[in-house]
Amino acid sequence: MERRVAERLRGALGPLGLEAHAFKVGWYNAVLQPAFHLPYPDDTLAFVVLSTPSMFDKALKPFVNKERLKIIRDPVDQCISHHLSRVKEKFPDQRVDVMFDYEMLPSRKPKFLAQTAAHVSGAAYYYQRKDVKLDPWGKKKIFGVCIHPKYGGWFAIRGLLLFPDIQVPFLEQPSPVDCVSTEEKRIELLEQFNFHWQDGRYRDIIEVKERYSEEQRAYFATPPAERLRLLGLSQEAQ
Repeated sequence: MERRVAERLRGALGPLGLEAHAFKVGWYNAVLQPAFHLPYPDDTLAFVVLSTPSMFDKALKPFVNKERLKIIRDPVDQCISHHLSRVKEKFPDQRVDVMFDYEMLPSRKPKFLAQTAAHVSGAAYYYQRKDVKLDPWGKKKIFGVCIHPKYGGWFAIRGLLLFPDIQVPFLEQPSPVDCVSTEEKRIELLEQFNFHWQDGRYRDIIEVKERYSEEQRAYFATPPAERLRLLGLSQEAQ
């Protein structure tokens, strides 16, 4: 069942520059405190959805051209929401729950921890402070970051698709590719991500096969309120 669902998702999301990686809810819940658990049985089938560098041209720009008068908030969020809602239509006989990376619970906690989901699914390796043996940061707060084996840091985690009626007790957990394998490189990665994230150097910590275009970099480097103009949308339309 998991394979059939995965193939259907690949067919729907691949042409949009999106990837879907399967995991069991139990894998995710096992590494988190109860406050962050997903409220589903352990064997429930789920997929974490990533956007790759090609999403900008394959999904976002066509969406904006078609829906330009309906863009009322962040165009990327609306684009992803639109396409994941359409994916649900491909499973008319299944319940499909969708969670987006920007959604919060009433407690102000995120609905899911995106980087943990990417790691347990094998999609990307979540490098954290605990992955460095000789910690050089003392009492500084150090945030972790996911690195994709193909795209490095040039990708984003956009949402979850959960299939509450599909239980996959025999699904085998893949290990994420440990592509930043030396202590020195891990320290460099976490230093760049925590203290110099604006320059984006952490994204190229490994040799990548594809990165954001100049147009896409300019878009994400622009303050959100001004991004509509870059896509040819006026504030009046918003």
